[in-house]
Amino acid sequence: MKIYDVSMTISKDIQVYKNKEEKKPTFEIVLDFDYASARETQMTLNLHTGTHMDFPLHMIPNGENSDTLDLSRLITMVKVYDMTHLKSYIEEDDLRSMDIKKGDFVLFKTRNSFEDSFNFNFVFINESASQYLAELKVSGVGVDGLGVERDQEGHPTHKNLFKADIIIIEGLRLKDIAEGQYMMYALPIKIKGMDALPLSVILVEDSYDTYSND
Repeated sequence: MKIYDVSMTISKDIQVYKNKEEKKPTFEIVLDFDYASARETQMTLNLHTGTHMDFPLHMIPNGENSDTLDLSRLITMVKVYDMTHLKSYIEEDDLRSMDIKKGDFVLFKTRNSFEDSFNFNFVFINESASQYLAELKVSGVGVDGLGVERDQEGHPTHKNLFKADIIIIEGLRLKDIAEGQYMMYALPIKIKGMDALPLSVILVEDSYDTYSND
C-alpha cells in the first residue's frame, strides 16, 4: 500500500492565483518564549489558497455553503486521468473516450502539477467538458490548477458543475500520481457558512483495482 499526500504545502511562498499578493498566507508569532511560557502563531489564509474545495456560494449568490458538507462524498474511490499531453484546456472530446461513469469522482492530472510558480495559461476544464461531466452526473471533479477554469466569461464551468451537485476540488499536486484508481481521503477544516474550505487530500494506491483507457 502506498500513501500519497497530494495537497499543496501552505507557506508564505506558496503559489497563489494570478500571483495576487492578497492571496498569500501570512504568519505572525503572537506569543514567544522571550516573554511568555509558550509559542503561538497566527495565520491569515484566503480559503481559496492552496488545496481546497469550492461550494456553490463561491459563484452563485445565496448558493449552498460549507454547512452542506457531506464527508462521505470526500472519502471515496477516485479515478485519476493523465491529461499531461494537453496544452491549454480539457474539452468534451478529450473525455468521451474515457471510462467515466455516473457517480465517479475524477481527478485530472495535467502539466499544472509540474509547475511550482503560477502559470497564467494553466490547463483548465472548459465549458463543454463541464457540461459533459454534468450530463454524466459524476460525483466530483479534482484539478491540479488553482482554478477549475480560467478566462471564461460568466464562469460557466463552475456553474455547470455546481448546478449538477458536483464537488469541485482545486489545487491538487498530482506529479507523482500514475493514472489509475485510488482511495481518496479529502478532509476539510470545519468552518461554518463558507464559500470554500481548505483540504488535506490523501490518495491510497489500490493495487487490486486498476483500469485503462485503451
